[in-house]
Amino acid sequence: MNFSLTPLASLLNANQTQRLSKKFIFHALANISAPLAMRIVPRSNMQGESSYSISACIHRNASSQDTKMNSTPTPSLLNTKRTQRFSNKFILQALAGVSALVFGALPMVASADAYPERPIRLVVPFPAGGPTDIVARPLAHDLSVLLKQTVVIENKGGAGGAIAADSVAKSPADGYTLLVGTVGTQAINAALYKKLPYDPAVDFTPLGLVAAAPVAIVVNAKSPYQTLGELIAAAKKKPSGITFGSAGNGTPGHLTGEMFSTTAGIKFAHVPYRGSAPAIIDLLGQQIDVMFDPVQSVLPHIQSGKLRVLAISGAQRSAVLPQVPTVAESGYKQFEAEAWWAIYAPANLPPAIASQLSKNIADIVGSIGFRERLTNLGVTPVSILPGPYAKFGRSELEKWGKAVHDSGAQID
Repeated sequence: MNFSLTPLASLLNANQTQRLSKKFIFHALANISAPLAMRIVPRSNMQGESSYSISACIHRNASSQDTKMNSTPTPSLLNTKRTQRFSNKFILQALAGVSALVFGALPMVASADAYPERPIRLVVPFPAGGPTDIVARPLAHDLSVLLKQTVVIENKGGAGGAIAADSVAKSPADGYTLLVGTVGTQAINAALYKKLPYDPAVDFTPLGLVAAAPVAIVVNAKSPYQTLGELIAAAKKKPSGITFGSAGNGTPGHLTGEMFSTTAGIKFAHVPYRGSAPAIIDLLGQQIDVMFDPVQSVLPHIQSGKLRVLAISGAQRSAVLPQVPTVAESGYKQFEAEAWWAIYAPANLPPAIASQLSKNIADIVGSIGFRERLTNLGVTPVSILPGPYAKFGRSELEKWGKAVHDSGAQID
């Protein structure tokens, strides 16, 4: 159902207002102004002509701390010497003005029938070129095709994705601002940051899981470390002497690195970046020793021979890197960490719009074209709808919260 509110002023053209009786005008103005606690008082002058005085009072709301006030008629309007009598023209202007105030204060009802009527903003909490951006762009393209509306990618990095997530959480819940949430923004940050400005459990409307990928442990091709075992042996000889880079605090790469360090009994020196791209540049330039990052962002450099991959954090080997062992196969059984991406809207998204977007996203994730584009990058398309996703979200918060606690990682 669509709703349209026509301003009352547009109905009150000169021809129509001439035919309105004073009685009709008075009653209409009185009824419209009632919610505003305005009083319209009819008076008669000596010639029997009707005039009106208007006064307003402000009543204290039950939950407000404001005191009750009664205002006398505004001097500029109700100066007894100048404006005791209001003409019909003034009354009509007041009627139009009050109605605009009343209708302007009413919340507009979002309609799924008309949605979307303007471009949608898809916020990516990391810079362009990183693993989240790589997942977001084909999704934005396909969503734009399905909705027949532009979907604009907005990259907003910083604080492990917390800046972008917070901005979406505080946006209007109208379906025009969406977040590509990550395991970092929705599961890790809550435990990692002492003061997180948003609550991942209550400040969003989950629309569905989109994809998952293992984290790759990579070094420069010129690095002396040929295997994961060699890297661990070197780290044990010089605690905190080996630097590992990640896309930022709270990212899957950061926590996977911390978890691995704890599991292997070693200590790396963490170097957080504002996204994967700058970290990869420094790894290529041998400014850092090793990097933990989802496979899709480092795959081109592995394939070109510039980076060497030592292990994959997933439960199984990657289809695009079948020769690379998992961390579990390298001697650390039960070790598993996986990055994932899901789409969120602000909390309290209208159910009709939430249902539409969830269906659209599930259709995209299940499409052959989308699956092929992601699997070729080492990413697995995964669809979990909002109902089952609630359980998944809770389990991820618990899992990564424990990982943060065990690693000792903490950010003020």
